[in-house]
Amino acid sequence: MAHDLLVRPATEADVLDIFEITHMAFTRYARDMGHPELVSALKELPDDIRREMEHKHVLIASLDGVPVGSVRYWDAGNGMGYLSRFGVKPECQRGGVGKALVAAVEEGCRSMGLRAIALHTSSRMTNLVRFYYSAGYFIHSTTLDRGYIRALFIRELKGVGDYDATIFE
Repeated sequence: MAHDLLVRPATEADVLDIFEITHMAFTRYARDMGHPELVSALKELPDDIRREMEHKHVLIASLDGVPVGSVRYWDAGNGMGYLSRFGVKPECQRGGVGKALVAAVEEGCRSMGLRAIALHTSSRMTNLVRFYYSAGYFIHSTTLDRGYIRALFIRELKGVGDYDATIFE
């Protein structure tokens, strides 16, 4: 059975759906990681999302008209885009929603003339690590700045090494 998948820019009317999606996805992330107290996405409130919408690109994905995923991205400087708060409702994972959201971020970053996209995720999350590798990302480095090992992933959009990831160190 074919499903109607739509990725579009989020609006004020989507804030509570984004809040719910983020909470569901990151609750699972925190549980699987084993440190829920360290996951800042779980401390976010709807007003935080509204503030982020003022200066970041926020996308929402709907499957048959039902919101099921969201992501945020922005120009982080030095030719780098940054992807964050990427989440898909657990029951909709592995169905192409995440792939569509990440592709939309890539398209947006290319249209802004950015050379690469960066993101952080726990290096222990093997499903996410595999997902990001399949989307063309690679691990650039790791850090303990949040109390757990986070990997900095990079997706090159232009030439190999044609970016400056030092802004994330």
